[in-house]
Amino acid sequence: MSADGTKRLAGYLLEFEAPGEILAAAAEVRDAGFTRWDTHTPFPIHGMDGVMGLRSTILPWIVMGAGVTGLATGLLLQWWTNAHNYAFTISGKPLWSIPANIPVAFELTILFSAFGAFFGMILFNGFPSWFHPVFSSSRFRRATQDRFFLSIEADDPMFDEVKTAEFLKTLGGSNLERLEV
Repeated sequence: MSADGTKRLAGYLLEFEAPGEILAAAAEVRDAGFTRWDTHTPFPIHGMDGVMGLRSTILPWIVMGAGVTGLATGLLLQWWTNAHNYAFTISGKPLWSIPANIPVAFELTILFSAFGAFFGMILFNGFPSWFHPVFSSSRFRRATQDRFFLSIEADDPMFDEVKTAEFLKTLGGSNLERLEV
């Protein structure tokens, strides 16, 4: 809401009844040059990422880097404590060997990878985001059941209240809704 108590336009929400319809509409929205838009579907639609022009994420590399860091931490910690800092010779056994240290190194690899995935997802998904304008729509509840939605945010550089609404009407959706907050 603005300072005077009126609601401001946050974007538009267009409803579709079939996955093929929203796939075709997403291609048209991408080709029109919009950048702040999204699709909301009850299940993943094959090919939607490519149609939307989404790049692959760096998250797998972050998880791998965190896992390698965990592995190195586990091995270095055990080498430092057993072979370097407090060397204790028992029955002529080596001060340090890989097989004896695999369980701890493995566990730290898994732990660090999980932390990398968790915090990477929080970072890249823009969490915490407590509210999005699509949640003000009563029809949007069906996005988890049997409806498909395409939303364009008013923050988009190409967004114009009248032209965007006219463009969305040409996409063939069953219901166009103004999102106001």
